[in-house]
Amino acid sequence: MEAGAQSQPQLDVPGTTRGRPPAWVLGAIPLALIVAALAALLTVGGDTLGERLGPPVEEIAVERTVLRAGEIELAVRNTGPDAVTVAQVFVNDQYVDYRTSANEVGARGTETFTLNYPWQPDSPYLVTLVSETGATTEHEIPVAVLTPEPDGGFYGLMALLGLYVGVIPVALGMLFLPFLGRVREHWIRFFMALTIGLLGFLAVDAYLEGTEIAESGTGAFGGAALLFIGAGAAYLGLVALDRWLRSRGERARETGASAFTLSLLVAIGIGLHNLGEGLAIGSAYAVGELALGAFLVFGFALHNTTEGLAIVAPLSSHRRPSIARLALLGLIARAAAILEAVIGASAFNPELAALLIGVGIGAIVQVIVQLVPAIRDRAGRALYPASVGGILAGVAVLYVTGLLLTA
Repeated sequence: MEAGAQSQPQLDVPGTTRGRPPAWVLGAIPLALIVAALAALLTVGGDTLGERLGPPVEEIAVERTVLRAGEIELAVRNTGPDAVTVAQVFVNDQYVDYRTSANEVGARGTETFTLNYPWQPDSPYLVTLVSETGATTEHEIPVAVLTPEPDGGFYGLMALLGLYVGVIPVALGMLFLPFLGRVREHWIRFFMALTIGLLGFLAVDAYLEGTEIAESGTGAFGGAALLFIGAGAAYLGLVALDRWLRSRGERARETGASAFTLSLLVAIGIGLHNLGEGLAIGSAYAVGELALGAFLVFGFALHNTTEGLAIVAPLSSHRRPSIARLALLGLIARAAAILEAVIGASAFNPELAALLIGVGIGAIVQVIVQLVPAIRDRAGRALYPASVGGILAGVAVLYVTGLLLTA
């Protein structure tokens, strides 16, 4: 170094300063102490608190009911912190014999009880489980029907139902694409707003349905909270998917994402929503609450045709995609409902249904966020008479067609 030259200041780089431990060590020390403290609480902490006072907490619920000739099978889950021993079972105040691998249902565990009872079709029954302490748990069977056996004919019926009420109506709704390609720009924005109204109605309807299903379960895995968990996971997952699609060349345009990306996201959102719908259809059929009449199938078909229109609306002002791409969009939106109808009819679980319905809600909300830029007018407004009219029209269409499902 030349004489008289000033020394340069040394940079203090985190993690490299001599005499100080690395940053990861500073983070690992409190983490290790937390783990050690929790382990100590699990092993010896309970011994310092003494015996718990008061009676045991007995909380059991019937998670699934299967009706066979002369038998009622109950899957019972313990949702409380203490083991519960079932001592007696009554059906309509009549004591019945039963078979089980163990009378005791451990905390958060399940046991199957098979009741020997000559039930009659189309009759209501009240099953009462009595624990060894005298606590009772009641389970209502509103209408007794034979649970379908999962054979080839059963799976074929579920697949045919999914085809009738799902795949075919969506495909028919997508036939509106040539018509949408001929209308003017302001009508395109109207139909995009119509799509937002359709999806918004589906989201609200799914929330109400999911809350009801979650409340009918045991609540052992969170109940209605699973709706929000599923919705958050789906929303963030679709945001990540959208970013990935854009990084591969599907760049955003002035109206938001590219046309095919928007249609793909709409199809995914509707498809995830239909997971919960398929579960509901299958489970309703399994417990005898769904009559597969022609009018009901017609109602589902008309209701779901509008979903095909929602899928192709973003493609209306762009180059028409190939038949293969259109078929892919339709399959994404509806094919999964066939599988879920089979699952719902053979092994329905309220907690799983609530989670999947929440997934559908989150997906729909994310798609609505993607569609909002596409309805803005030249002044940049998202809400103006035409867009508001489109949104309300979408809500009205699904509301009116939905009435056919309860008529």
